Amino acid sequence: MNFTFAPATKAQAKARLAFAGPSGSGKTYTSLVTATALGGRIAVIDTERGSAAKYADLFTFDTLAMHTYDPRDLVKALAAAGAAGYDVVIVDSLSHFWMGTGGMLEQVDQAAKRSGGGNTFAGWKEARPMERAMVDALLAYPGHVIVTMRTKTEYVVEENDRGRKVPRKIGTKPEQRDGIEYEFDIVGDLDLENTLIVSKSRCKGLAKAVIREPSGDFGGTILAWLSDGAEPGMTVSEVRRKALDPATTFEELGQLYKAEESAGRLGAAVEDEDGNPTPLGALLARLGNARKAPA
Repeated sequence: MNFTFAPATKAQAKARLAFAGPSGSGKTYTSLVTATALGGRIAVIDTERGSAAKYADLFTFDTLAMHTYDPRDLVKALAAAGAAGYDVVIVDSLSHFWMGTGGMLEQVDQAAKRSGGGNTFAGWKEARPMERAMVDALLAYPGHVIVTMRTKTEYVVEENDRGRKVPRKIGTKPEQRDGIEYEFDIVGDLDLENTLIVSKSRCKGLAKAVIREPSGDFGGTILAWLSDGAEPGMTVSEVRRKALDPATTFEELGQLYKAEESAGRLGAAVEDEDGNPTPLGALLARLGNARKAPA
């Protein structure tokens, strides 16, 4: 590896957004409003029993309903979305791939049982790469990505304007692994009044913003920020096409691999020549080995 430093430059990028909140806080609606403002074709990976389709009269999007939540299946869905050319993918919700049927917690439990004695540490050791591959595929998707996360619901007792003590439902910690928010550029917390509180933002214009019922202006601010920078170069789809071209040499594949490694996109979920999902890095490495001249 070459440890040579170079001047930093801001390149155009794709959105990596997360909305967290309790049931009824408007996560799905806010995701669709934002996705529409970002522009292009929208795909929704729906784990919420078709709830997104209730907004089909207000927004134009395609949907994929999922009922089991193996993290490897989300990678496959992202590969399919990328191959179909969707500009925005919404995962509603990512929490199911943590605590739903077949999600990470079940994967750990099953792996622990296979190890003998129910060793949880051994379970995490086996299952963690699945989660890493899932997160890598989300972050390296060739379009914009928006995920929603459920929050655990708690009640606090407050005094209302009449001086009476009344309970109020609030959302607290997202139902996801600790630290998941670090993976996204912008994280917003929604409450039951549909107020968005931006808890993390790499976009200076949205830092610590409090927005009542976010509109398309919110997504427009994000799009302007993402579009301000140098041209990003080849897309993941273009890299895939070039890699699969028989005329692309071993040396050129090596250059593609290094460029995608620098861009942090080796984990992008793509389809190989047979239509099977695979990480972009694995595809480049396999093709490179196949085209390497005999010693």
